[in-house]
Amino acid sequence: MEKVFFTKMSGAGNDFVIIDNDKNPDLSLNSKKIKSLCSRRTGIGADGLITISDAGSADFEMNYYNADGSTGSLCANGARCAIRFAFFSKRLKNKLANFVSNGVSYSGEVIDDELIKFNLNPPQKIKYNFKVKAGGQMINANFADTGSPHVVIKISDVLKNPNNPNSFYNNLNDFPVLSFGREIRYLPEFAGGTNVNFVSVDNGEINIRTYERGVEDETLACGTGSVAAAFICYVTDKLKPPIILNTRGRDKLIVNFEVENQKVKNLSLTGPAELIYEGWINKNFFI
Repeated sequence: MEKVFFTKMSGAGNDFVIIDNDKNPDLSLNSKKIKSLCSRRTGIGADGLITISDAGSADFEMNYYNADGSTGSLCANGARCAIRFAFFSKRLKNKLANFVSNGVSYSGEVIDDELIKFNLNPPQKIKYNFKVKAGGQMINANFADTGSPHVVIKISDVLKNPNNPNSFYNNLNDFPVLSFGREIRYLPEFAGGTNVNFVSVDNGEINIRTYERGVEDETLACGTGSVAAAFICYVTDKLKPPIILNTRGRDKLIVNFEVENQKVKNLSLTGPAELIYEGWINKNFFI
Protein backbone atom coordinates (compact mmCIF):
# COMPACT_ATOMS: atom_id res chain seq x y z
CA MET A 1 0.00 0.00 0.00
CA GLU A 2 1.57 3.32 -1.08
CA LYS A 3 1.60 6.11 1.45
CA VAL A 4 1.82 9.90 1.55
CA PHE A 5 3.84 11.11 4.53
CA PHE A 6 2.97 14.36 6.29
CA THR A 7 3.62 16.43 9.39
CA LYS A 8 0.91 18.29 11.29
CA MET A 9 2.05 21.62 12.77
CA SER A 10 0.53 24.52 14.66
CA GLY A 11 1.59 28.16 14.57
CA ALA A 12 -0.12 29.77 17.56
CA GLY A 13 -3.21 27.64 16.86
CA ASN A 14 -3.12 28.16 13.08
CA ASP A 15 -2.72 24.52 11.98
CA PHE A 16 -1.18 23.13 8.82
CA VAL A 17 -0.48 19.91 6.97
CA ILE A 18 3.19 19.96 5.90
CA ILE A 19 4.23 17.73 2.99
CA ASP A 20 7.93 17.28 2.24
CA ASN A 21 8.32 16.74 -1.49
CA ASP A 22 11.56 14.82 -0.88
CA LYS A 23 9.58 12.15 0.95
CA ASN A 24 6.74 12.24 -1.57
CA PRO A 25 8.43 12.82 -4.95
CA ASP A 26 5.57 11.45 -7.06
CA LEU A 27 2.74 13.25 -5.28
CA SER A 28 0.58 15.47 -7.43
CA LEU A 29 -1.76 17.94 -5.72
CA ASN A 30 -4.73 19.90 -6.97
CA SER A 31 -7.37 22.02 -5.24
CA LYS A 32 -9.74 19.06 -4.79
CA LYS A 33 -7.06 16.92 -3.11
CA ILE A 34 -5.92 19.80 -0.89
CA LYS A 35 -9.48 20.50 0.19
CA SER A 36 -9.92 16.80 1.05
CA LEU A 37 -6.71 16.69 3.09
CA CYS A 38 -7.68 19.82 5.04
CA SER A 39 -11.20 18.60 5.80
CA ARG A 40 -11.68 18.26 9.55
CA ARG A 41 -14.25 15.49 9.19
CA THR A 42 -12.95 13.26 6.42
CA GLY A 43 -9.28 14.27 6.06
CA ILE A 44 -6.35 15.22 8.28
CA GLY A 45 -7.83 18.60 9.16
CA ALA A 46 -6.06 21.96 8.87
CA ASP A 47 -6.38 25.66 8.07
CA GLY A 48 -4.04 25.11 5.14
CA LEU A 49 -1.48 22.89 3.45
CA ILE A 50 2.22 23.61 2.88
CA THR A 51 4.63 21.82 0.60
CA ILE A 52 8.40 22.06 1.19
CA SER A 53 10.87 21.46 -1.62
CA ASP A 54 14.43 22.30 -2.69
CA ALA A 55 14.97 25.80 -4.09
CA GLY A 56 18.45 26.19 -5.54
CA SER A 57 20.44 28.76 -3.57
CA ALA A 58 17.68 29.20 -0.96
CA ASP A 59 17.26 26.78 1.94
CA PHE A 60 13.85 25.67 0.68
CA GLU A 61 10.73 26.66 -1.22
CA MET A 62 7.39 26.90 0.56
CA ASN A 63 4.12 26.64 -1.34
CA TYR A 64 1.03 27.50 0.68
CA TYR A 65 -2.57 26.49 -0.06
CA ASN A 66 -5.70 27.55 1.80
CA ALA A 67 -8.04 24.88 3.15
CA ASP A 68 -10.33 25.40 0.15
CA GLY A 69 -7.44 24.66 -2.23
CA SER A 70 -6.86 28.28 -3.29
CA THR A 71 -3.42 29.87 -3.21
CA GLY A 72 -1.54 33.04 -4.10
CA SER A 73 -1.19 34.84 -0.77
CA LEU A 74 1.31 34.79 2.07
CA CYS A 75 0.68 32.85 5.28
CA ALA A 76 2.96 34.16 8.04
CA ASN A 77 2.16 31.52 10.66
CA GLY A 78 2.59 28.91 7.94
CA ALA A 79 5.97 30.42 7.12
CA ARG A 80 7.01 30.17 10.77
CA CYS A 81 5.97 26.50 10.80
CA ALA A 82 7.89 25.92 7.57
CA ILE A 83 11.02 27.43 9.12
CA ARG A 84 10.81 25.14 12.12
CA PHE A 85 10.10 22.13 9.90
CA ALA A 86 13.13 22.97 7.75
CA PHE A 87 15.31 23.26 10.85
CA PHE A 88 14.36 19.84 12.23
CA SER A 89 14.52 18.20 8.81
CA LYS A 90 18.14 19.45 8.44
CA ARG A 91 17.42 21.79 5.52
CA LEU A 92 18.95 24.70 7.44
CA LYS A 93 22.70 24.99 7.96
CA ASN A 94 22.06 26.88 11.21
CA LYS A 95 19.14 28.63 12.87
CA LEU A 96 18.81 31.22 10.09
CA ALA A 97 16.49 30.51 7.17
CA ASN A 98 16.30 31.93 3.66
CA PHE A 99 13.43 30.63 1.54
CA VAL A 100 11.09 31.38 -1.32
CA SER A 101 7.28 31.55 -1.27
CA ASN A 102 5.15 32.56 -4.28
CA GLY A 103 8.32 33.67 -6.04
CA VAL A 104 9.26 36.09 -3.24
CA SER A 105 12.36 35.69 -1.06
CA TYR A 106 11.94 35.72 2.73
CA SER A 107 14.02 35.05 5.80
CA GLY A 108 13.49 33.93 9.37
CA GLU A 109 15.12 32.53 12.43
CA VAL A 110 14.74 29.73 14.97
CA ILE A 111 14.86 31.60 18.29
CA ASP A 112 14.52 28.53 20.51
CA ASP A 113 12.66 25.20 20.66
CA GLU A 114 9.29 26.94 20.37
CA LEU A 115 9.70 30.54 19.17
CA ILE A 116 10.15 31.17 15.46
CA LYS A 117 10.73 34.60 13.89
CA PHE A 118 9.60 35.40 10.34
CA ASN A 119 10.67 38.57 8.51
CA LEU A 120 8.06 40.18 6.27
CA ASN A 121 8.10 42.86 3.62
CA PRO A 122 6.58 46.25 4.53
CA PRO A 123 2.77 46.50 4.37
CA GLN A 124 1.20 47.86 1.20
CA LYS A 125 -2.06 49.59 0.16
CA ILE A 126 -2.60 50.98 3.66
CA LYS A 127 -5.86 52.83 4.17
CA TYR A 128 -7.25 54.35 7.36
CA ASN A 129 -10.68 55.34 8.59
CA PHE A 130 -12.98 54.38 5.74
CA LYS A 131 -16.47 52.93 6.00
CA VAL A 132 -17.78 49.45 5.21
CA LYS A 133 -21.40 48.38 5.32
CA ALA A 134 -22.17 45.27 7.36
CA GLY A 135 -24.74 44.18 9.91
CA GLY A 136 -27.12 46.93 8.79
CA GLN A 137 -24.70 49.73 9.69
CA MET A 138 -21.72 51.69 8.42
CA ILE A 139 -18.57 50.65 10.29
CA ASN A 140 -15.23 52.43 10.54
CA ALA A 141 -12.45 50.24 9.12
CA ASN A 142 -8.77 50.17 8.17
CA PHE A 143 -6.85 48.14 5.60
CA ALA A 144 -3.33 46.83 5.04
CA ASP A 145 -1.89 44.24 2.69
CA THR A 146 0.83 42.34 4.56
CA GLY A 147 1.26 39.69 1.89
CA SER A 148 -2.45 38.95 2.23
CA PRO A 149 -5.23 41.58 2.29
CA HIS A 150 -6.60 42.48 5.72
CA VAL A 151 -9.39 44.69 7.00
CA VAL A 152 -8.90 45.72 10.64
CA ILE A 153 -11.91 46.82 12.68
CA LYS A 154 -12.10 47.88 16.33
CA ILE A 155 -15.07 46.23 17.99
CA SER A 156 -15.80 49.53 19.80
CA ASP A 157 -16.73 50.91 16.36
CA VAL A 158 -19.46 48.29 15.85
CA LEU A 159 -23.01 48.61 17.20
CA LYS A 160 -24.76 45.65 18.79
CA ASN A 161 -28.03 47.27 17.72
CA PRO A 162 -27.83 49.49 14.61
CA ASN A 163 -30.79 51.48 15.96
CA ASN A 164 -29.06 52.24 19.26
CA PRO A 165 -26.03 54.55 18.80
CA ASN A 166 -24.78 53.73 22.30
CA SER A 167 -24.74 49.94 21.96
CA PHE A 168 -21.07 49.40 21.07
CA TYR A 169 -19.29 46.10 21.67
CA ASN A 170 -16.71 46.10 24.46
CA ASN A 171 -15.84 42.42 24.84
CA LEU A 172 -14.08 40.63 21.99
CA ASN A 173 -15.18 37.23 23.32
CA ASP A 174 -18.80 38.18 22.69
CA PHE A 175 -18.26 39.60 19.22
CA PRO A 176 -20.04 37.80 16.32
CA VAL A 177 -16.92 37.28 14.18
CA LEU A 178 -18.54 34.83 11.77
CA SER A 179 -21.51 36.93 10.74
CA PHE A 180 -19.62 40.20 10.33
CA GLY A 181 -16.54 38.47 8.90
CA ARG A 182 -18.46 36.61 6.20
CA GLU A 183 -20.29 39.74 5.11
CA ILE A 184 -17.23 42.01 4.93
CA ARG A 185 -15.06 39.32 3.33
CA TYR A 186 -17.20 39.39 0.16
CA LEU A 187 -17.84 43.14 -0.13
CA PRO A 188 -17.36 44.26 -3.76
CA GLU A 189 -14.81 46.93 -2.83
CA PHE A 190 -12.33 44.17 -1.94
CA ALA A 191 -11.48 42.58 -5.26
CA GLY A 192 -10.77 38.89 -4.70
CA GLY A 193 -12.06 39.07 -1.14
CA THR A 194 -10.34 40.01 2.09
CA ASN A 195 -9.51 38.68 5.52
CA VAL A 196 -11.23 40.48 8.39
CA ASN A 197 -9.69 41.15 11.80
CA PHE A 198 -11.60 42.37 14.83
CA VAL A 199 -9.52 43.91 17.61
CA SER A 200 -9.59 45.59 20.98
CA VAL A 201 -6.66 47.27 22.72
CA ASP A 202 -6.10 46.61 26.41
CA ASN A 203 -3.09 47.73 28.49
CA GLY A 204 -0.98 48.30 25.42
CA GLU A 205 -1.68 44.86 23.93
CA ILE A 206 -4.01 43.88 21.09
CA ASN A 207 -6.68 41.23 21.45
CA ILE A 208 -7.50 39.86 18.01
CA ARG A 209 -9.92 37.50 16.27
CA THR A 210 -9.78 36.81 12.54
CA TYR A 211 -12.10 35.56 9.83
CA GLU A 212 -9.87 34.06 7.13
CA ARG A 213 -10.78 33.86 3.48
CA GLY A 214 -9.85 30.50 1.98
CA VAL A 215 -10.69 28.86 5.30
CA GLU A 216 -14.06 30.65 5.34
CA ASP A 217 -14.18 30.52 9.11
CA GLU A 218 -12.58 32.02 12.17
CA THR A 219 -9.10 30.66 12.87
CA LEU A 220 -7.32 30.50 16.23
CA ALA A 221 -4.65 32.86 14.91
CA CYS A 222 -3.60 34.65 11.74
CA GLY A 223 -0.03 35.82 11.26
CA THR A 224 -0.46 38.34 8.44
CA GLY A 225 -3.64 39.56 10.16
CA SER A 226 -1.73 40.12 13.40
CA VAL A 227 0.91 42.10 11.51
CA ALA A 228 -1.77 44.22 9.84
CA ALA A 229 -3.53 44.87 13.15
CA ALA A 230 -0.28 45.77 14.90
CA PHE A 231 0.67 48.28 12.23
CA ILE A 232 -2.81 49.83 12.14
CA CYS A 233 -2.90 50.18 15.94
CA TYR A 234 0.62 51.64 15.89
CA VAL A 235 -0.95 54.54 14.02
CA THR A 236 -4.47 54.71 15.49
CA ASP A 237 -3.62 53.90 19.13
CA LYS A 238 0.04 55.02 19.27
CA LEU A 239 1.22 51.55 20.30
CA LYS A 240 4.98 51.14 20.28
CA PRO A 241 6.72 48.10 18.82
CA PRO A 242 7.32 45.38 19.75
CA ILE A 243 3.54 44.91 19.91
CA ILE A 244 1.99 41.89 21.61
CA LEU A 245 -1.18 40.31 20.21
CA ASN A 246 -3.36 37.90 22.16
CA THR A 247 -4.88 35.36 19.77
CA ARG A 248 -8.11 33.38 19.94
CA GLY A 249 -6.01 30.29 20.67
CA ARG A 250 -4.56 32.09 23.72
CA ASP A 251 -1.03 32.17 22.33
CA LYS A 252 0.85 35.44 22.03
CA LEU A 253 2.32 36.76 18.79
CA ILE A 254 4.87 39.57 18.72
CA VAL A 255 5.10 42.05 15.85
CA ASN A 256 8.19 44.23 15.70
CA PHE A 257 9.29 46.87 13.22
CA GLU A 258 11.00 50.23 12.84
CA VAL A 259 9.77 53.34 11.06
CA GLU A 260 12.37 55.60 9.48
CA ASN A 261 11.49 58.54 7.23
CA GLN A 262 7.88 57.25 7.16
CA LYS A 263 9.06 53.88 5.82
CA VAL A 264 8.66 50.55 7.61
CA LYS A 265 11.72 48.32 7.92
CA ASN A 266 12.77 45.20 9.84
CA LEU A 267 9.16 43.98 10.10
CA SER A 268 8.88 40.61 11.85
CA LEU A 269 6.42 38.20 13.42
CA THR A 270 7.54 35.99 16.31
CA GLY A 271 5.59 33.29 18.11
CA PRO A 272 5.26 29.59 18.83
CA ALA A 273 5.43 26.93 16.10
CA GLU A 274 4.90 23.36 17.23
CA LEU A 275 5.09 19.94 15.65
CA ILE A 276 1.85 18.17 16.60
CA TYR A 277 2.33 14.76 15.00
CA GLU A 278 3.70 12.92 11.99
CA GLY A 279 1.80 10.35 9.97
CA TRP A 280 0.85 8.94 6.60
CA ILE A 281 -2.27 8.65 4.55
CA ASN A 282 -3.13 6.02 1.96
CA LYS A 283 -2.48 7.22 -1.60
CA ASN A 284 -5.87 5.77 -2.56
CA PHE A 285 -7.30 8.70 -0.60
CA PHE A 286 -6.42 10.88 -3.59
CA ILE A 287 -8.21 8.82 -6.22
